[in-house]
Amino acid sequence: MADNIAVKSKRDEHLARMREKYPDKKFEDDEEIYGQISEDYEQYEQELDGYRGREKTLADMFAADPRSAQFLSDMHNGKSPWANYIRIFGPELKDGLDDPETLEQIAEAEKDYVERVAKSRELENEYTRNLETSIETLRSFQSQHGMSDDEIDEVVAALLGIVRDGVMGKFETATLEMMVKAIKHDADVDAAAMEGEVAGRNSKIKEELRKRQEGDGTAPLGGRNGSPVSGAPQRPKSVFDLAAQAK
Repeated sequence: MADNIAVKSKRDEHLARMREKYPDKKFEDDEEIYGQISEDYEQYEQELDGYRGREKTLADMFAADPRSAQFLSDMHNGKSPWANYIRIFGPELKDGLDDPETLEQIAEAEKDYVERVAKSRELENEYTRNLETSIETLRSFQSQHGMSDDEIDEVVAALLGIVRDGVMGKFETATLEMMVKAIKHDADVDAAAMEGEVAGRNSKIKEELRKRQEGDGTAPLGGRNGSPVSGAPQRPKSVFDLAAQAK
């Protein structure tokens, strides 16, 4: 007799995929499940709109001059863009070089190129300097926290993932929640410490009130049954006296 093979329902398969994608979430109730599905659909729609916009830009460019599509296709296939330009556009290159307006645009483009290259080299040098400092910081952090190489590599990989997503304009819910927890951590610790301090003070006051109400076992002075003698000086009431009277 053939063994019965358990077949997952489409719901279980989808939940398994969601839990693999978001390991910090359990997805045990419909509100959380459908909330995440809604967020995913919204993100997919935004990405799809971006693809459609870029596709339309290319389609409009190719429709305006079909030769541009051939030029890009040949360049993608490894052909020389310079030779290919002459082959496709022919004498237009020479005509363009004789046009003062075109020459001005070429000069501006060359200026932009030089500035971009200079900026790129500056950023590359800064990156190298920062990386050397960061490596020392990582080694110190690893030593202070007793972390293995695999553990510190995992931390760096997570940080690089966040940076990469930010550059691409992606902000995951899990990342946002992690940032909120990190930002609020110190404030939450201070609030908890303050609550503990206040609770300690309240406990001390209650204990003092209890002792005063029970008495210390000695006869009260200055009057009968604890009543002050007429004309006797009254001592100022403490906060404990006021609190006892208010009960």
